Amino acid sequence: MTVSTDEPVTSAPAANVLDELKWRNLLSISTDEAELRKTLGSGSVTYYAGFDPTGPSLHIGHLVQILTMRRLQQAGHRPLALVGGATGLIGDPRPSAERVLNSPEVVAGWVERLRGQIEPFLDFTGPNAATMVNNLDWTSGLSAIEFLRDVGKHFRVGKMLAKDVVSTRLNSEAGISYTEFSYQILQSMDFLELNKRYDCTLQIGGSDQWGNLTAGTDLIHKARPEAAVHALATPLITKADGSKFGKSEGGAVWLDPEMTSPYAFFQFWLNCEDAKIIDYLRVFTFRTAGQIAELEESATSRPQAREAQRALARDMTSLVHGELAASRVEEASKALFGGGDLTGLDAGTLGDALGELPKAQLRRGEHLLVDVLVAAGLAKSKSDARRTLSDGGAYVNNVKVTGGEVATVSTADLLHDRWILVRRGRRQLAALELVGE
Repeated sequence: MTVSTDEPVTSAPAANVLDELKWRNLLSISTDEAELRKTLGSGSVTYYAGFDPTGPSLHIGHLVQILTMRRLQQAGHRPLALVGGATGLIGDPRPSAERVLNSPEVVAGWVERLRGQIEPFLDFTGPNAATMVNNLDWTSGLSAIEFLRDVGKHFRVGKMLAKDVVSTRLNSEAGISYTEFSYQILQSMDFLELNKRYDCTLQIGGSDQWGNLTAGTDLIHKARPEAAVHALATPLITKADGSKFGKSEGGAVWLDPEMTSPYAFFQFWLNCEDAKIIDYLRVFTFRTAGQIAELEESATSRPQAREAQRALARDMTSLVHGELAASRVEEASKALFGGGDLTGLDAGTLGDALGELPKAQLRRGEHLLVDVLVAAGLAKSKSDARRTLSDGGAYVNNVKVTGGEVATVSTADLLHDRWILVRRGRRQLAALELVGE
């Protein structure tokens, strides 16, 4: 994964970074906002966010924490990015059912993949250089007796039972194992260890993790009463209807380009709803208040131009996949609808773009376009396809078809010897793949 460093930078002075986070709607709750403001304004603060390797890739929901870490570092503070090789072996309890435990070998592989996705967003040089950490380093040699005596004694079961997800699971048929019940103790121990090892005094995370965040501050208050520590939670990012943001029709939008192609990634942001587009620009981009105000004016007065969505899609694709990938997928997005040169797209980008469309497969050779329109789902029947052709509404590789119902497509129309783009009207697209010898 390539991360662009050319985005507009709005890093605030250390004293103002909390105001920057609030303006970007990135501050949901904190342990003591007034004291945290004073702490952030008095010098460099070491802070951390944790990411569990419960899969082979992070998704765009994780970007909220990663980019918040980046903003804090730009303001002069020092980040610790924790990928939980230990907590990833357990998994944060889900409200629905017990997680499937993955093998240590699988989790170790995911740790390396996630590290590789996080590292490009942070600066590992200079006085506030970032550090990658793994909680397996301080848990792998810990005995059960040490864990119970030195850490477990500071937790009260009643308070642990009151946690929403624990309560939900206890009242369900699935119940909850002692393994998952103990997760918050392991995560709390991370903050304690980072406070001892790196003088880390701030943990950030999502508001859905607030119970785990405050469990960490509580543990430090008991085990190291002389330490002053804070927790800061960002809000959950939602759609206009209140549902969780970050999923496409195919599921989560991943940072790994093999799991979500750069083209699909670009299209996800491009299709963001008008009602939330300015919120997303604040949360996810590094555009200035002035730049976002201009895009807000455009979204209000010229919503059909979708300039705000295009800016968001371009910024996010550049940030995660690099400028070159962003340029390629932007050209592909235009070309699919007749605004660019299809033949100029490289095979990978074209394949990713066409892979997002309805598809039909036919044997290599010559085929009536009437049959192709039906096979690709662009016409309900042959008679419907004939009407489309007679009305001049069919396009092959963005070229208007003039041959009427006897028009054909063949291997001569193939792009990169594989694909043919078929379009009905302005917006209905499908990809035809000719296969075989």
